Amino acid sequence: MKFAATYIGEAFGNASGGLKQGAIYEGRLNLAVDVDLQKLVEIDKLTFHANMFQIHGDGLSRSNLQNFFVVSGIEALPSTRLYEAYFEKQWGAKRISLKVGQLAADSEFFNTRYTDVFTNASMGWTAITSLDLPSGGPSPPLAAMGARLLVNVTDQLSVLGGIFDGDQAGPGSGDPQERNRYGVNFRVNDPPLLLGQIQYAWNNKKGDPNLTGQIKFGGWRHFGSFADQQLASNGGSLAAPGSSGEPLLLAGDIGGWAVFEQQIYRVPHSDNRGIGVFARAAGAPADRNLIDLYADAGVEFIGLRDGRPDDKFGIAAGYAHLSKRAQALDADYRMLVNPNWPSRNFEGLLTTVYQYQIKEGWSLQPNFQYIIHPGGGATGQATPFAGKALKNASVFGLRTTLKF
Repeated sequence: MKFAATYIGEAFGNASGGLKQGAIYEGRLNLAVDVDLQKLVEIDKLTFHANMFQIHGDGLSRSNLQNFFVVSGIEALPSTRLYEAYFEKQWGAKRISLKVGQLAADSEFFNTRYTDVFTNASMGWTAITSLDLPSGGPSPPLAAMGARLLVNVTDQLSVLGGIFDGDQAGPGSGDPQERNRYGVNFRVNDPPLLLGQIQYAWNNKKGDPNLTGQIKFGGWRHFGSFADQQLASNGGSLAAPGSSGEPLLLAGDIGGWAVFEQQIYRVPHSDNRGIGVFARAAGAPADRNLIDLYADAGVEFIGLRDGRPDDKFGIAAGYAHLSKRAQALDADYRMLVNPNWPSRNFEGLLTTVYQYQIKEGWSLQPNFQYIIHPGGGATGQATPFAGKALKNASVFGLRTTLKF
């Protein structure tokens, strides 16, 4: 049995833009356990993993910005909650792997190795999946009951598939984290979410002198009902005086993504140190999704100095396009409710981060984020601040991470 603890503490502040200016502190303690059941009870190649979060503090995006690109991957409502708890069985020389239990998808689907230095949440689980999927999809801080199968067809080619409960918090209004406050709902009766991905890597064997890279193609299919972004259940606009007030429900949802990553420089006599670039893109139907197009790209510099082999530096940009149907609803509000109602279009992100390792297991990450058109340029209709225009925001932050 192996135990681990990680504490992340960070301070963020926006000097300009957003809903209001201010600063916050937030922290997350992650306690994890891994059990080798082959050694413990002699079940061949079977392991168990579980971890829990103790989350405290405020969140800058939630309180000050109302934006899509949440500034921190640990931002969540204060709580002590179970996150993942699953069994993993392997066959062959790690050729086939099956996970069953409460799982997250962000560490394996639609991911890239060159975003690990960034603190913005969308550099992990992207804004399109977190905003379009019910309860944000299986990602921090809400994992979902499900199963994931990985088949390594060759050393370069892999196929990944997963089936998850499609709404780990369950249906209802308000924040999904409040409906599944402690991470123990263990829901299995909601319409399912399917994720699939095929990935091909090159020069990925340890010791290969050539520059490594990888490409991934994947997508999702959800079998639940999704609200139309413009139309009400009676066929008129949600902004119309005679609207039913309830959105038209559409059957199912789909989306697709692509990921490219490439090492462009390697420090001599090392495997991971060097410079890597990445790019990701995704799309989804405009009628039932708030975000219909997403893209990000960046570069990460890893241990370029021999004296600082574990330091990292990254620069990245992101783009989230507000769906045409949601923009049409804004136009309806301007015509039918308020001629000064703001029009949303897209949100952009520019960010840079430096990770400085003080000593093994302890690092500091000063970072800067510039949020262009927070919330697409205004708050949405479903917020308490509906229709408020939002200016570009400058965000400064400092994160410390301790691993035990």
